[in-house]
Amino acid sequence: MRYTYLGRTGLQVSKLCLGTMNFGTRTQEKDSFAVMDKALDGGINFFDTANVYGGVVGEGITESIVGRWIAQGSRREKIVLATKVYGQMGDGINDKRLSAYHIRKACEDSLQRLQTDHIDLYQMHHVDRNAPWDEIWQAMELLVQQGKILYVGSSNFAGWDIATACQAASGRNFLGLVCEQSKYSLSSRHIEHEVIPACQHYGLGLIPWSPLDGGMLGGILNGAHEGRRSSEKMKQRVEANREKIEHWEALCKEMGAEPGTAALAWLNAQPAVTAPIIGPRTAAQLDGALAAVELELSQNTLEKIDAVFPPKGIAPNYYSW
Repeated sequence: MRYTYLGRTGLQVSKLCLGTMNFGTRTQEKDSFAVMDKALDGGINFFDTANVYGGVVGEGITESIVGRWIAQGSRREKIVLATKVYGQMGDGINDKRLSAYHIRKACEDSLQRLQTDHIDLYQMHHVDRNAPWDEIWQAMELLVQQGKILYVGSSNFAGWDIATACQAASGRNFLGLVCEQSKYSLSSRHIEHEVIPACQHYGLGLIPWSPLDGGMLGGILNGAHEGRRSSEKMKQRVEANREKIEHWEALCKEMGAEPGTAALAWLNAQPAVTAPIIGPRTAAQLDGALAAVELELSQNTLEKIDAVFPPKGIAPNYYSW
């Protein structure tokens, strides 16, 4: 395993982040434990979850599974634990979004489910443009002072949101955002316009989710047809992008690498990326992801990949002069 710093912080995390969204829905608890055990044994120290994961509103099923795994002992201090706040967690009008009221309650509930006294990285799952940044940062500052969270991150923020959040935190002499979690893959490069430049300007680490674009980049033309990959929507996407996917899988064959492994290696070769989030349903599915850390892509290969999936350009240069 290789490690890197999380944005501009002194915290070191693995170059792969274990995503837990399948736990409790597509992966049962026993198998979830096996995935986490194998990830930890493979050197992954960065675990990501969210209070809304698990499929039942307000239950926090996935966090509870992670918490029971942590409670087995000798695990908590070996991982950097990340979770999220924003989504609907109850029937009340204030059981969602980013009011100080909800942030406090959501954090307390997550701590209970995760069976820990602190969350290493507390991420805002979405932006809440109805909540003033002074209110949000005051709530986060209090949680830091109380020792309940260490760092704050964002997820699904636009470049503008990252800039306004960072400027507001700076005005309060608060560390503010240290990372952004966005959808990013070879076939979904739109964040290269403004989100990535904003992250680099303000010193945020980038944690890409859906690095295989729902499985489309994982060898889908070569017999990988299960779960979400076999859905009608995915079949339509594959047909719409068949030529690119054919070129991609042929290039991976030329490299001697599995498509999923190569897609993760490409992300890890991007200078803004801290660690892509992998979401294995089984322990066996971790092998390809772990191999991505060892796969070095040459400049020539990176240029060939860009020819298949062209970059989007960086703001403001791609539209202004």
